[in-house]
Amino acid sequence: MPTFRPTLTRRLFVASAAAITPLVPLSSALADAKRQALVNDALDAAKRVIESRDFPEAANQLKRARGVLILPAYAQAAFLIGGAGGRGVLLGRNGPGDWSYPAFYNMGSGSIGLQVGGRVQEIVLIILTEKGLNALLDSKFKFGAEMGVTVVSAGGGLAGATTANVGADIVAYSKADGLFVGGALEGSLLEPDNDWNALYYGQGARGRAIVMERRYSNPGANELRQYLARY
Repeated sequence: MPTFRPTLTRRLFVASAAAITPLVPLSSALADAKRQALVNDALDAAKRVIESRDFPEAANQLKRARGVLILPAYAQAAFLIGGAGGRGVLLGRNGPGDWSYPAFYNMGSGSIGLQVGGRVQEIVLIILTEKGLNALLDSKFKFGAEMGVTVVSAGGGLAGATTANVGADIVAYSKADGLFVGGALEGSLLEPDNDWNALYYGQGARGRAIVMERRYSNPGANELRQYLARY
């Protein structure tokens, strides 16, 4: 009897461990699928925005772009006090057809004022200058607060829509579903998601190392890069 209980306990522990162990790689696989889904969604969003008849300038700007930030689903919701957030990917361009692999980024904001409703936007930021790309890569970037970096909105869906983008460092395009009165990119904070970067590429992967130094790659992003290389 004294030897039975420890033996039984050990058997139960081993059986429990065996039952739990398969869940670990399954959970990791689901997380990997989530990151890959964002890259795939970024491709779909890029196609819808860049090929849209609403944004005739977008394709030409992409041909001379230094980089592009794609947010497939930037959600806004509010009743007087608002909030917005979403994940996206940032890619850099060295020359014709030469796009980097995407680095993951988070963007979010909170605001108080006249705003009612909710919507989900697909946002594509076409980065036209080296200064604009470096500003996004350097830690946290706050739209409307960064001195020396000009961001303009083009087309419907973003407040202050204009095509007067001469001299702009970044041009923002958006397609939106839903009604939202007030609020846009102003005050939004963009920062790298280095947890996702490391999980998608490997330890040490950071925005600049992926986008500028080209030290990391993942074949899951090749279709997105190939699409952008058409411009």
